Amino acid sequence: MLDWKQIDTVLLDMDGTLLDLNFDNHFWQEFVPLRFAELHGLSLEEAKQQLAPRFKAMEGKLEWYCLDFWSAELALNIAGLKQELAGLIAVHPHVSEFLDAVRGSGKRLLLVTNAHRDSLNLKMEKTCLHQFFDAIISSHDFGFAKEHQDFWQTLQDRHVFEKHRTLLVDDSLAVLRSAETFGIAHLVSISKPDSQRPVRLIEEFPAVEDFRALMPGL
Repeated sequence: MLDWKQIDTVLLDMDGTLLDLNFDNHFWQEFVPLRFAELHGLSLEEAKQQLAPRFKAMEGKLEWYCLDFWSAELALNIAGLKQELAGLIAVHPHVSEFLDAVRGSGKRLLLVTNAHRDSLNLKMEKTCLHQFFDAIISSHDFGFAKEHQDFWQTLQDRHVFEKHRTLLVDDSLAVLRSAETFGIAHLVSISKPDSQRPVRLIEEFPAVEDFRALMPGL
């Protein structure tokens, strides 16, 4: 599927790509509404109805991924709540063997995530995946989410790479579209970011269910 001879730099997303998105989906769609309901004396359904438009309004913006923003916005300790659910953090199947293979090939390996540093640090602590990467980049370091061109330009300025010899694997179609606009040549989507949900039909980009599909030729 990939011509690895044409790739020098590998950019990997974290949530939904390397890690099971079930943690984040459950956290934002069930656990946060539950605690918000308890705080305000609401039913769970009422809390979800109140939170849904507030979440929707921030999608694709840096604030959507910012734990400090939501802690202030909802009067909840979001980082602390994530610690409570940390047992749900899980690495997707075959991720470690893929990372091993990329490292063994001598290619540069960067983690590029929209996750806030508090969330990122918690997940690296739980999974130990940080050991595989040459650099770990949070969009909060740059002030721009990956959905925006400024993120990719800043990334290239700070971690020089050739667009036509770079691979990005991400479960977000909006992020992949942004990377495509910037000129990154090799783009792959993840069709099953959440282990508890069905495989997604993706036609816009090459898509894989797990990393075994990317390993031939590596």
